[in-house]
Amino acid sequence: MRSTDIFLDEQKYIFQTYARFPVLITKGKGMHVTDNEGKEYLDFLSGIAVNALGHCHPAVVNAIRNQTKKLSHTSNLYYTIPQVKLAKKLAALSGLSKSFFCNSGAEANEAAIKLARKYAKENLGPEKFEIITMHGAFHGRTLATLTATPHEKFHKGYEPLPAGFKYVNYNDIEALKKAIDEKTCAVLVEPVQGEGGVLVPSPGYLKELRLLCDEKNILLILDEVQVGMGRTGKMFAFQQEGILPDILTLAKTIGAGLPLGVMMASEKVSKGFVPGSHGSTFGGGSIVCEAGLAVLETIEKKGLLENVSDMGSYLLSELKKLKEKYPSIKEVRGLGLICGIELEIPGKEIVSEMLRRGFLINCTSDKVLRFLPPFIVAKKHIDRLIAALDAVFSEKQQV
Repeated sequence: MRSTDIFLDEQKYIFQTYARFPVLITKGKGMHVTDNEGKEYLDFLSGIAVNALGHCHPAVVNAIRNQTKKLSHTSNLYYTIPQVKLAKKLAALSGLSKSFFCNSGAEANEAAIKLARKYAKENLGPEKFEIITMHGAFHGRTLATLTATPHEKFHKGYEPLPAGFKYVNYNDIEALKKAIDEKTCAVLVEPVQGEGGVLVPSPGYLKELRLLCDEKNILLILDEVQVGMGRTGKMFAFQQEGILPDILTLAKTIGAGLPLGVMMASEKVSKGFVPGSHGSTFGGGSIVCEAGLAVLETIEKKGLLENVSDMGSYLLSELKKLKEKYPSIKEVRGLGLICGIELEIPGKEIVSEMLRRGFLINCTSDKVLRFLPPFIVAKKHIDRLIAALDAVFSEKQQV
């Protein structure tokens, strides 16, 4: 079918909840995707931090194919080998004890909110229910997780929102100290704010959070849906500062494009959930768990965390060179392979121009260009990206 026919059918048959670019992607391999006309694009977005191994990685494809031949789905009333193997692997890598499997990052955060409240009410006091989150955060689109996301544009039209959330500024320990009271049961924070504009906190911020939560006897929940599973150069972003959260949420990278979310917790906190406390029909299915195992094993076997650190440093340094040349670039920031350029101008036109030149990037918070390449990215790919960005900014400056 022609792309125009697909575009018209999409508008006719699918809810218009996405502002899509006029590109019909039909296949992908490694760092590249291809549209229906045969044009190739370098993917520096990874499906928004999903395809960390690149597109259609053989290890993931084989894991899915092989498991599909054995068992695709059975109820969580029964045991399955892939689910237990993945939970055991995650425990060994993270230092947390238990996993609850679901289908998305929003569901993982929903589970974390429920667990925090239930554990707190049963162990810290019946008045403990309030969760503090950070301005600029994004935690999902369920009613609870969008309430935890302090953006009016996400809230508008969905009122009344659930009670029990309080907001403070990100990277501001003093503001957090003032916000904690007798109702507080947990603090929920992203180690790096992705949707908020690739905001990296000050060194020591996570460690201070951990100490404060210990002092106040409240739970620390880390949302690593976007930055977990290696994107910062460590398997988990909290390992950058040598701490351990009480609850951790994961998705995106671990599923390699399949619907897999994970909520993890310490042994102590996990006891807040008992049979019947929570559940998910499709959570932890055999196929998605085999895909998750393949992702983890490939990251380890191929030494991809080292590549994330090396290429992340290289990408950041090259982006900073552009800042020296163009006044329209306000700031460059990042950690590992999540990098951003904050602009003095709106970024949508630049994203569109980069798309025309064969590069997938995006713009968040209106003025922040975001780069989330697969962990297999090489210098040659980054050099091509920088050359294209250089040309686009040069043209903009001359207008």
